[in-house]
Amino acid sequence: MDGRKMKILELLKEDARRSADLIATMLDEPLEEVKQAIAEMEQDHIIVKYATVVNWSKVEDEKVTALIEVQITPERGRGFEGIAERIYLYPEVKSVYLMSGAYDLLVEVQGNTLKDVASFVSNKLSPIDAVLSTKTFFILKKYKQDGIIFEEHEDDHRLLVSP
Repeated sequence: MDGRKMKILELLKEDARRSADLIATMLDEPLEEVKQAIAEMEQDHIIVKYATVVNWSKVEDEKVTALIEVQITPERGRGFEGIAERIYLYPEVKSVYLMSGAYDLLVEVQGNTLKDVASFVSNKLSPIDAVLSTKTFFILKKYKQDGIIFEEHEDDHRLLVSP
């Protein structure tokens, strides 16, 4: 991939709302070339989606998110692919990663309540024949996601006490 496309990707990753006009100006490139590069990257599925990062703790309808470590037995001829596909097709599943180390897959699940996530693990994930074990971790608070820091740092307004 050429350097111009990489720069365009970096600018869009920082802020997906940046227009092709603004990107062309920032890179000092012709507008039509920037538009064409973006269109090519969308067509080639390099740019898959434009997304919004939401600080759910500021919204009344907060979601429950869990990370689940999953140990599986790979399928003959397909390895981890078939099991990963079966898992990521569930609507509760937001991300699935093949991992190195003590477990095989890391699954990010989102539900409205702890009970929703627990129900997913016990009724959908654990019964899959290839799943050997799961370990669930609930996210209590997000400090930073995709390079975005959620909480503003407050200055310490306490009085200094000296001996």
